[in-house]
Parts: sequence; structure tokens; C-alpha cells
Amino acid sequence: MNKITATFLKKGLELNHRMASSTANSVDWLFKRDTLIKSGRTWYELVHDGDLMAVRYYDLPEDDEIELVDGSTMAIERNQHAVPLVLIPPLGVTTETFDLMPQRSLVRYLVARGFKVYLVDWGKPQKEHAHLGMLDYCNDMMGTALDKIRRHSGSEDLSLMGWCMGGLFCLMYQGVNQDPRIRNMITVASPIDLESGKGVVGMVAGAAQALDGPAQLVSNYTNLRLNTLDPARLSMPDWATTIVFKMTDPVGSVTTYWDLMTRLSDREFVESHSTTSDYLNHMLRYPGGVVKDLAGSVSENQMAKGQVVIRDVVVSLNKIKCNLLAFAGETDALVHPEVAGAVVDVVGSEDKEFRIAPGGHMGVIIGSKAQAAVWQESADWLVSRSAVKPPKKKRKTPARKTKAKARVKPKLRK
Repeated sequence: MNKITATFLKKGLELNHRMASSTANSVDWLFKRDTLIKSGRTWYELVHDGDLMAVRYYDLPEDDEIELVDGSTMAIERNQHAVPLVLIPPLGVTTETFDLMPQRSLVRYLVARGFKVYLVDWGKPQKEHAHLGMLDYCNDMMGTALDKIRRHSGSEDLSLMGWCMGGLFCLMYQGVNQDPRIRNMITVASPIDLESGKGVVGMVAGAAQALDGPAQLVSNYTNLRLNTLDPARLSMPDWATTIVFKMTDPVGSVTTYWDLMTRLSDREFVESHSTTSDYLNHMLRYPGGVVKDLAGSVSENQMAKGQVVIRDVVVSLNKIKCNLLAFAGETDALVHPEVAGAVVDVVGSEDKEFRIAPGGHMGVIIGSKAQAAVWQESADWLVSRSAVKPPKKKRKTPARKTKAKARVKPKLRK
């Protein structure tokens, strides 16, 4: 067999293999889509299962190593750090945010790095949950969740990590409670300075501030008040939440279908595409009570000023003292880095830092580059801050000096 014939035969076999793979993947994509979706595969224990909110504890009891996004593997650290880590997702998304695919799972990565990992699951709000507001989530439900986690882990000290609204929940919980047992906090793409005008959130806030004067005029001469509106009217249905998140990367949400057609023979890519699409197409309802509470703070840019008033409760962000690490996505069109980075100017922490990572609003936490940037840097930052604190030495109370009483000579009776 000459060289030309061998090359022709080899190319033909490769083409035949690609066509067979493309056909098999197409059939699965069209008729057995569930077999391609790889999200939510990490083992967990249900620590708390409430009416809406639940708490999960993640572990890898049967694994020795995990696969990373670049194809390499990492051994699991079995000597766990003393301080557990609690992941706080935003509203509107499912828990798959932090467990998207086995090789791109934040919970798997953090467990492998030796952390006791917990996740607060906000559940799937329905129309009857429209009244729930910021304090219901960041104070009541989150307080219950942290109490359950402390009992389960046996640790009073905790670290918190939240993405987007999840980061705001962390900040607001601490702003209300000033919990001395929250040792570390990480926020990722959480909006703070809404007056900057940068990004979609900043522009919407700017428009809201511009309309504040006319709104006040309307409220003076009519019965229309934001605080009297039924929260059900302010709720965002699941389809609207889906559109908002897809608009953070409008080009990517369209071009991926073309990529799928051209790479149908690549099983790993088809699984990745199917899993991500399933995640984006199953966003959740956004409670109107939260929208209502946030609207009041937006018009006055209260978060950037360090104090937020919600239903007569003062949330003192400027009194937060725990260690803080904040991230923002370099190309985040929704929450611009200037909007997120303002948090270090607001909190009263001595140990605080702001970093910009690659990716947009979603890519910064679940993208292919997030593992080497945000995940690894967060874990490295937490390790030195999650050791057992030495017990405080009791100060010895000095002995009190007392004046010796003068001995009185007894008088002799005559």
C-alpha cells in the first residue's frame, strides 16, 4: 500500500468515525437529552430541609482525586480545615451553579482542597412566596441555615462565599448581626456602588435615581406608592430571569448553537453544551418582595454609603469586621468591576482585598477560567485564615492587697 492510499484510507476512517459519533450524539441530543446533562453529580447530605430553604453538606467519600477543567487531576485533601465554608448562591438560579459538571464543579474543588463545604439552597419560589423580602432571606433564613451548619459541623466559626446577590446576602447578614463567629467572607460580582453608572446594574440604578424626583411628585398627588404595591406584581417569572442571565452574554447564547452543529462529533463538548443550556433554561422566579426592598436602597445608593435601611432595620455594612476578599469579572456587563469593587471602601475590615478575574458575570464563577482564577485564589486565601485559633489566655487577676488589721492589746481587768 503506497503512502497516498494509506493517507486516503486514514482520512476516510477518521471521517467515518466523526460521522458515526455525530450521528450518535445527535440522537442523544434530540431524544435522550438527560443522558448528556452532567450537573448536580456531587454527593451531598441534606442537613436541613425547610419549607423553602434547605442546607446541603458536600463530600467525596469514595474518591481519591478529582478531574480539573484542563484534564489534569488533583488529589483530595483529607485533613480538613477547621473553619467550614458556606456557599451562598443568588436568587433566580438553581443549585447547579456551584456543581455544574464534575470537572467544573466548585463544590467538588473546594472539598478536594480540604474544606467542609455547605451550600444554602433557596429552593424554588412560587407565586405564594412573592412577599418574601431581603430580611426574610439574609436574616431569617440565613440565620437558620448558619445555626444548622454550626450544629452539624461542630464549629462556631464559619466562612461565607457568595456570588452576585448571594454576596449581598452575606454582607447584609453580617451588617444586621455583626456575628463575631463569621471569620471570613468572599464576594464575587456583588453590586455595591450603583452610582458609578457602569454596567447594566449601574445604568438601571442611574435611571431609577433620575426618575426618583418625578416618582416623588406622583406619590405626592396620587395614592401610588412603591411600598404599598403588592409584591406579587413585582415578581419576575422564571422566563424573565432566564432572559436577564442570558443577556449577560448575548453573543455566546446564540453562537453556542452554531458551535454545537460544527462539533457534534465531540462528546465532551456536546455534554458541556447540553448541561450549560439546561442550566440557563431553568432559571427560577424572583420574589417581588426582594425587588421592592432593593428599590428603596437603589435610589439613594445606600449600599455604597455603608448603611441600608430595610423596613426600619438598619443594615450596617460599615461595621463589618471579618476578613474580606472581593472579586469582579473583567468583562462583566451586568456588574461592572467598579460597581463590585466599592465593597472594600465600605466595610470596616482590616484584612480586605479586591481582585479582578477573567470572565463576565457568569463566567467569573462558572466559566472555564474560573477554576484557575477565582476558585484557586479563594481557596489559597482561605487556607491561612481557616486554622484553629489558639485559645485566649486568661489574664491573671492580681491578688488584692488588704491592710493588716492592727492587733489591739486586751486590757487586763483589775
